[in-house]
Amino acid sequence: MKYKNYIFDFGNVIVRFEPEIMMSPYIPDKEDRRSAGKVIFDRAYWDKLDAGSITDGEVISGIKSRLPARLHKAAVDAYLNWYCNLPFISGMDDLIKEIKEKGGRLFLLSNISTGFAENYSKIDSLRELFSLFDGLVFSGPVKTVKPDLRIFEYLLKKYDISAKESVFIDDNPANINAAAKIPVKGYLFDGDVKKLKSSII
Repeated sequence: MKYKNYIFDFGNVIVRFEPEIMMSPYIPDKEDRRSAGKVIFDRAYWDKLDAGSITDGEVISGIKSRLPARLHKAAVDAYLNWYCNLPFISGMDDLIKEIKEKGGRLFLLSNISTGFAENYSKIDSLRELFSLFDGLVFSGPVKTVKPDLRIFEYLLKKYDISAKESVFIDDNPANINAAAKIPVKGYLFDGDVKKLKSSII
């Protein structure tokens, strides 16, 4: 093992964040999904959700104000249950299990909402995966988002992690650059799990 601590991002590293798949069970019509998706996944909401500065109720009110009444229930259901339909990136769960089996410590550091942090355990696949981790930090509850250095420092202090013994896997260059200032070695994930494995184990 090349590192003692393995810090993973979540979206587009462990799972694929694909609104089309996430909405399909609730909004069957393709054109309705297209128009609803622009509202449901608007960064104007999600950036605030990640920062813990807006509530689900406020987002739902915004969604309803911007979509026709006939889509209200379906759109709200899609919003409240988006995390129920996250496709895993092929091979990533096996890599995480291998790291655990070989004695590595696993941590999650994700820009994600308080609602997700409070409800992911309702989904069997997420609960089982996260049970392998030694620590989880979600930006919403701590009200700090990557690439702010404070969220990296929070993770390291909370779980007594040595930066020099750690690697951070993320798909955003800005987050990798921020981690380097701690300094934590970063790996910019491009979707290739085999390449990632050969670089970090």
